[in-house]
Amino acid sequence: MSNLAPTAAAESFVSEPSAATLEALPGRLTDLAGLPIRRLLPRSGRRLVGPWCFLDSYGPLEFAAGKPIDVAPHPHVGLQTVSWLLEGEIVHNDSLGLRGSGAPGVLNLMTAGRGIAHSEETPTPNGGRLRGLQLWVALPETHRGTAPGFEQHRNLPIAALPGARATVILGRALGLVSPAQAFSPIVAAEIAIEAGCRVAFPLERDFEHAVVPLQGAAALDARTLEIDTLYYLGTGRRELLLAAEGGPACVLLLGGAPFGETILMWWNFVARTTEEIVAAREDWEAGRRFGSVAAYAGERLPAPPFVARPVARP
Repeated sequence: MSNLAPTAAAESFVSEPSAATLEALPGRLTDLAGLPIRRLLPRSGRRLVGPWCFLDSYGPLEFAAGKPIDVAPHPHVGLQTVSWLLEGEIVHNDSLGLRGSGAPGVLNLMTAGRGIAHSEETPTPNGGRLRGLQLWVALPETHRGTAPGFEQHRNLPIAALPGARATVILGRALGLVSPAQAFSPIVAAEIAIEAGCRVAFPLERDFEHAVVPLQGAAALDARTLEIDTLYYLGTGRRELLLAAEGGPACVLLLGGAPFGETILMWWNFVARTTEEIVAAREDWEAGRRFGSVAAYAGERLPAPPFVARPVARP
C-alpha cells in the first residue's frame, strides 16, 4: 500500500535500540475514504524496530459494496512490503505481471529492490468486513538493489503452545522458519491466545522487539494492552509473558537485529541519499524503471511534490 500522507522532504531514520523497556505508542489515526488507518511506525521517537520501518493498521470496516481499498499503481524502492489480513480480501497486481489475492492467514510479500510498481484493491463483488496490516521492511545496503519480486505463502509454519498458537509470518521463531524471503535477521509472528490462558513466548535476546495487540483483551507482564498501540520492548528480553483477559486475544510480535544503517524515507522509497530519492521520483514520473501495472483499470498515482533539502538526524 502507498504511504498516502508523505512529508514534503525525506526523513532520516536511525536505529536507536533501548534496553528492555515497555514503551507505549498509540496509533495516529488517519482516514482513507472512510477506511480508518492507524499509523504505528514510523513515530516520533521510534522510527525503527529492527529493519521494520513502517506499519499501518486499517479497519475494522463493515461494507456491503464498493472498494474500501483502491490504491492505484505506485512505485517502491529499497524495501519489502508485508500484507497481512485479519478479515476480508485484497488483490495485489504488480508490474511483473504477478497477482495475489490476500486473505486471513495468507502472506503477500513484495520485494521492491531496485524498483517495482503495484496496486492493491478490495475485490468489487466482495462485501463484508475488512481488517489488516501493511508493513515495510527496510532492505540492507547489500540487498537493496536486488531484482524485484513477489511471493504469496498460504501455508506458513504454526507452533502450538500451551493455550496459544503462533504463526511465523517472517523470519524465525520457536524453531520454525517462514518460507518467505528475508534479507536481515528478523521476526514477525501472530500469536493467538485462548481465553483465560497465559503463554511464555521465547525471544531472541539480541533482537529489539515490539508487540501490537490486534484483537481481544491481552496483557503483557500483567499490564493490559490497548488495541492498535505499538508497545516497544527494547532488547535483552528472554521471553514474552502474555495473557488473554476474558475472551481470546491476538497480538502481533515484530522484531529483528538493530538495523545498523541510517536510511532516508520519503513517500514509498527507502534510500540512503536525497539524490536517490530524486532519481526514483523522476523515473516514476517519466515512466522509467518501474514498469506498468497492466491489470489495473485506471490511472496510476502521481508522485507528490518533493523538497530536496538537507536531512537532519531525528
